[in-house]
Amino acid sequence: MSLLDLRTPAVLLRVDRNPFHHGTLGAVRSLGRAGVEVHVVADSDGPVSASRFVCRTYSPPPPGASPRDIVDVLRRVAGSFEQAAVLIPMDDTSAVAVSGMRRALRQSYLLPEVPEALPERVADKAELAAVCSWAGIPHPMSLLPESPAQAAAAAHRLGLPVVAKWSRPWLLPSGHGLRSTTVLNSARQARDLYLRTEEAGSPLLLQKHLPPGSGQDWFFHGYVDRAGDVRAGGAGLKQRSWPRVAGLTAVGRWRSNPAVRALSERLVRELGYRGVFDLDFRYCGTTGLYHLLDFNPRPGAQFRLFSDTAGLDVVRALHMDLTGRPPLEGAPQEGRRFVVENYAPLATLRPSARGCELAWHSSDDPAPGRVMRALWCRHVTRRLRQRYRTAATVQVQVHGHRVEQEAASCVSHDEKVSSC
Repeated sequence: MSLLDLRTPAVLLRVDRNPFHHGTLGAVRSLGRAGVEVHVVADSDGPVSASRFVCRTYSPPPPGASPRDIVDVLRRVAGSFEQAAVLIPMDDTSAVAVSGMRRALRQSYLLPEVPEALPERVADKAELAAVCSWAGIPHPMSLLPESPAQAAAAAHRLGLPVVAKWSRPWLLPSGHGLRSTTVLNSARQARDLYLRTEEAGSPLLLQKHLPPGSGQDWFFHGYVDRAGDVRAGGAGLKQRSWPRVAGLTAVGRWRSNPAVRALSERLVRELGYRGVFDLDFRYCGTTGLYHLLDFNPRPGAQFRLFSDTAGLDVVRALHMDLTGRPPLEGAPQEGRRFVVENYAPLATLRPSARGCELAWHSSDDPAPGRVMRALWCRHVTRRLRQRYRTAATVQVQVHGHRVEQEAASCVSHDEKVSSC
């Protein structure tokens, strides 16, 4: 008998067009295995829609859709349910839109009682720096330049290399080559990146670079229930990221860290936050402090790492709390590993005494893994072809430039001869 309310369906919302978002698949499997009817509002051209635990997939709002457009889509989806469903945003765009339109959705969906502006505030990288200052949470020194010259000066002031972040990464346009976080090695790079502010859709934040190293990158996942208590989740060590230095968790391990837990619980308590959250920290050997880097007001992609002995994770805790079911918590499974196969394939071969959860492959739901492998092969092949074309173009340009230089040299020589 399931501990979850099987009469209440769940709707997963993801506006971001990312076929390799394994966190959405994790949520589908977590709820589906418990017997909950799972509906997905996301791009159907990906592995998630192949899962046997998906009841139905709906087309998401178009890129750049307004919060009102997102609400309209969700209302149409809710029309097929006999009662309110649990709504779970899976990306920043969705989380910010849903929190801002909470009143318009409350008749159709069950949502945590979080202050409407809070998810947007903590997801905004510039606002997060102010939040940390207010709450007394360690945070890397950050500057908001207002001109290209100020960006170059800020890079020198913070010390190179410097971390560049777009304040509201969910506004970044697709296909423009802009990343939410970039490590810059020169003041010129900072100035050039600032010139793309209008294109990015939000201010550029420059942040002091805390050198990475073994055992320094941590994350904390949890669910804050209606009483303000942190349920499920735990602290994890990021052992490998993709891309390196400033990327998502490719390999992570569940490890106890009282300092990270204390910081996390204090922050969400002082903010009055409710719902699922995912925090990223980096330990600074100079100060001896854990600095908060990111606050994601939604499930993190690797949340399934924190599945205890009773099978409780943050997504199940959310569903149980919103439907009035008390969560039955088991014992932590510290030492457990989480591996994203397409980013760290060799890590899947290493044994783990406490078990290892793969992002894509699962014996009881194999289809998403097969779809992912096919898509990933096409993705890698396409990227290699693009790099080859770029390299060939550069070579031709360089060669052409040399030819022009040689021709100019010949002309100059002929002119000298004629003048003699």
